[in-house]
Amino acid sequence: MPGQSPAEDFRLTDILADPDRADLVALSFDGATTTYGELEQRAGRTAAALRDLGLGAGDRVVWIGKNRPEFLELLFAAPRIGAVSVPLNTRLTEADLLALVADARAGLVVLGPDFAGLRGALDGRRVVVVGEDHADWRDAAADVLPPSSPAGSTPDDTVLQLYTSGTTGLPKGVLLAHRQFSALLLAAGHWSIDPTSTALIAMPLFHIGGVGYALVCLAAGARCVLVADIVPGPLLDTMSDERVTNAFLVPAVLQMLSAVPGAADRDWSALRSIAYGASPITVGALRAVVETFRAPLFQVYGATETTGAITQLDPGDHDPDGPRAHLMRSAGRAYPWVRLTIVDPATGRELPAGEVGEVRIHSDQVTAGYWNRPEDTAAALGDDATLRTGDGGYLDAEGYLFLTDRIKDMIVTGAENVYPIEVESVLSEHPDVADVAVIGVPDERWGEAVKAVVVPRPGTTIDPDALVEWVRPRIAGFKRPRSVDVVEALPRNPSGKILKRELRETYRRAFT
Repeated sequence: MPGQSPAEDFRLTDILADPDRADLVALSFDGATTTYGELEQRAGRTAAALRDLGLGAGDRVVWIGKNRPEFLELLFAAPRIGAVSVPLNTRLTEADLLALVADARAGLVVLGPDFAGLRGALDGRRVVVVGEDHADWRDAAADVLPPSSPAGSTPDDTVLQLYTSGTTGLPKGVLLAHRQFSALLLAAGHWSIDPTSTALIAMPLFHIGGVGYALVCLAAGARCVLVADIVPGPLLDTMSDERVTNAFLVPAVLQMLSAVPGAADRDWSALRSIAYGASPITVGALRAVVETFRAPLFQVYGATETTGAITQLDPGDHDPDGPRAHLMRSAGRAYPWVRLTIVDPATGRELPAGEVGEVRIHSDQVTAGYWNRPEDTAAALGDDATLRTGDGGYLDAEGYLFLTDRIKDMIVTGAENVYPIEVESVLSEHPDVADVAVIGVPDERWGEAVKAVVVPRPGTTIDPDALVEWVRPRIAGFKRPRSVDVVEALPRNPSGKILKRELRETYRRAFT
């Protein structure tokens, strides 16, 4: 097993600095390949182009696009001038995207070809579009900035800003520095990734699960196969045609792949491991995935604030019919460089094995905070930089983490985080809605689905299907309710707070 301590003086650009890898293929995308040397040259030239625009330390460069090599060029370019890459969730509405561009104070917006139509809405900001003027802009730079620039950079300089929803529904920019990635890269040995790997990068690069996995694979010298769109049949073709050895996918995608006719009849002998995370997997789904791919599976648990995975359930613990089948309900054990504790959230007292409390994490992987949100940063991080996750759970005697509930009521649907208050705020604007609560309910495909429980105003009636259609243009697709129940009243405690736990239990019993 490789070293268990992060490199003290690591920079993200070090990943491309090895001249012995220059001729090896780093990326395969849409029938074309990019070597490590070519990626390094394009990153250096992109950095010079950013500098020539007058950008420098602390400036934000926003990316709005699907998975493409140009984003990775930007990711490795920005640190050379001290700038920060900010990829945005392309599943958001145009209004949401424009709001985040403004929040980031973007010095430049780079649009993928599928989002060229946003150029007009970004009037007044500097914009380049891949497939239009991006290549000319990049290649017009007179020089190539080396990985070692800029002088005076430190491991604690922010290199990536990823937006994640907050408990108020307002997105927060999570700040990730060189140091956080130095710790994450240690996971390569635990994930069976090395220079002989061909890694599938199908999860969106605006998620830590996508970009974190890609960086781990590139740091290990693997060949990364980029996929822009997750369509089950073509994705299976890519995995088999490219002889993929390693992949990270969410359970919902694994279930879709397993359901494709003939999927189990393909040759999956190249597969070494499939990692999954963002939501648990049911025993039935696990069996289907194992029968389809016949490859080792491991589960990971983490968050954007932890730069991704901080625990792992090993392949040997995926045994639904064995004596340790109960471990299938766990999120595994913490990596050696991660300290994970369970505490009483009211007192901060560390709890013994078996007692439920809040999951807290101390590691170099933990973010330094949120962009321009000092109060949120103080609420999330202790004085010793320990992350208060807001997740409820317990550790067993062997150190396995079992998650019991989400203290913050977050819904995880198909690896997307949805905070109920954001959906509730939209629904409450409907003229016939008097009261509303949004919860997550079990869903075979997505892990959880968004459900709205609404109370109509006196003298009105609510058609659930019509309400879902009314919501459609007002909120991103993954946040829309997949079902609506109309009730006379919502359960509340004496102080008037909606009893969401009671609602969740009511609806979850209907699924058991």
